[in-house]
Amino acid sequence: MDELNSRLPHPLISVLPLAVLVAMIVLILLHMPDDALSGASQLALIVATCICVAIAMVLYHVPWKTFEHAIQKTIGEAAVSILILLMIGVMSSTWMISGVVPTLIYYGVQFMSPQFFLPCACIISSLISVMTGTSWTTIATIGIALLGIGNALGIPAPYCAGAIISGAYFGDKMSPMSDTTVLASSMARADLFSHIRYMMYTTVPSIVIALLIYLFMGLGFDGEPIEVNRYTTGLSSAFNISLWTLLVPLFTGILIVKKVPSLVTLMLSSLAACLCALVLQPDVVASLPGEALTGKAVRLLAGIMQTCYASTQVDTGYAEINSLVATRGMAGMLNTVWLILCAMCFGSCMIASQMLKSLTHVMLRAIHNTVSLVCSTVVSGILLNMIMGDQFLSIIMNASIFREEYRERGYRPELLSRSTEDSSTVTSVLVPWTACGMTQSTVLGIPTIVYLPFCFFNLISPVMSCAVAALGFVPAPTKNVEKN
Repeated sequence: MDELNSRLPHPLISVLPLAVLVAMIVLILLHMPDDALSGASQLALIVATCICVAIAMVLYHVPWKTFEHAIQKTIGEAAVSILILLMIGVMSSTWMISGVVPTLIYYGVQFMSPQFFLPCACIISSLISVMTGTSWTTIATIGIALLGIGNALGIPAPYCAGAIISGAYFGDKMSPMSDTTVLASSMARADLFSHIRYMMYTTVPSIVIALLIYLFMGLGFDGEPIEVNRYTTGLSSAFNISLWTLLVPLFTGILIVKKVPSLVTLMLSSLAACLCALVLQPDVVASLPGEALTGKAVRLLAGIMQTCYASTQVDTGYAEINSLVATRGMAGMLNTVWLILCAMCFGSCMIASQMLKSLTHVMLRAIHNTVSLVCSTVVSGILLNMIMGDQFLSIIMNASIFREEYRERGYRPELLSRSTEDSSTVTSVLVPWTACGMTQSTVLGIPTIVYLPFCFFNLISPVMSCAVAALGFVPAPTKNVEKN
């Protein structure tokens, strides 16, 4: 072990690229928040990557080819995720123009009250996410509709985003169809359903506390919302509000239950929404290209294509509703894709330089008992999100780093998988430069740092994981554990 450690960069040196990245991101968010996604954060990641590579090449003689291969491998593995991001842009736009989201908003503002909206939004997002197994799709579909409803009810957008994200990530953790849940259990070598049952010790108290906070916050919004009539009038004048539009989310739900691959599901859902738009919203679609094109068929084709790849504007007669129903298509996700590519470069270089291993060895040396083991796993999960910019890579690395330590101490693998999910999965959406953080920021139109303080479930979960371990809700270590 000492020989291995002697080859690793010193922890104080290894933390330098991360410290530079965090410092630059903070400065960007304080002084130029409008440019955070459009290039400033990407530049911060590139600068941190350059520092990492320079230190490793000069001080530790790591060849450039090592970094080049690491970057190629990491970005190659992320290709499908990037396609999924682009298709989320398509799906969220087509669901809007087809009338799916406007219909949900139209009826939602009439049935929900401001006082109970936040806990209701959290619960609805939880149920949808449990059934679909994906927080991203939940936020990009029902999340957008709930954000519009909250806007009409006079609830501040960051509050709404926090409740939606909290519910979506609760469902993502607890659903057997969730890719993060399956990944965490498999990497820790735990049974999937045993992993889900074991997570209830930390996940249920966390969501209950979050719901109580949302309920308490909601009670401060008293009186009848004055925007409801304006929203129903504006939406009904611009769109054909029809329950037939809900066939699209029903079809999407069936695809998810049938476990159709995510990319295929998004494509088919977008296609269904395009057909719905052509049948139920032909006037809206035909108005999108402007006056340059002539011929109804040509305008409809151009309108559908523009919905999928570019920005669209629909005039409802009210400026605030116009901004709500505006879409960005695939083009709206390009800054997010750009950011993810830069984050992948930074994470892969931190691994190739062994700086990440150096930092994790510090945490492994600090482990003395159950509480320190769980807390180290949780801290590691958060740190890996910050370094690697991707929750899947964070889950894989976190489980790989600690798996042998848990096994040697006799703990069931469910403790490792739970601690990993309580950190890597739920905090990924709170880091501005991760794939999750920037995706949800782009989809909801709210900067990560703005909605972060209101994602109570995501903030409570890591703390709850450590607290539950301190209270002794873990299986007792067993001796003479059979080695795999």
